[in-house]
Amino acid sequence: MLAAAAAALPTLLVTAGCRSSAVFAGPDPLAGRPALAPDVITLQAVIAAEQALIALYQDAVHGDLRGTPPTTGRVGLLEGLLAQHRQHLGQLQARLVLPPGAPSPQVPASGSPSASAAGTASGSAPGRVTIARLRAAERASAADLVRRLVTMPPALAQLLASIAASDATHVAALGG
Repeated sequence: MLAAAAAALPTLLVTAGCRSSAVFAGPDPLAGRPALAPDVITLQAVIAAEQALIALYQDAVHGDLRGTPPTTGRVGLLEGLLAQHRQHLGQLQARLVLPPGAPSPQVPASGSPSASAAGTASGSAPGRVTIARLRAAERASAADLVRRLVTMPPALAQLLASIAASDATHVAALGG
């Protein structure tokens, strides 16, 4: 009788809906880490761009490592704008949720492409941060954030829109 029950068990489990593949639903642990969601990748890029803007402002306020003097005449204004960018960075980082064990995003030392392009587009030397260079970087940042809005979930889109609006007011504050 025991042998008959053991022989009938696989048939009983399959007809009852209990298949071995159903027991192991979920991600395949041997397939590696799943890809990050597109909004997470976008958020990482926006964080990197914000960090590049912060680095530009720090160079403008304190001068760069090669001994160029800080941008004169507007240090107080620049420190205020720098503080706002640090606040934006904190807000962005608070939204970033990475899976356990995922590496934190690293920012290249050269900054973001938009910030670098803004520096060369303004005609200033690479080591000197001028008001024109900051203004161009702020314009590029605002345009980039607005372009990204359509692909973001509403809560994140609202944050990006707010930061873009702030960047646009920075352009005006810098005389543009």
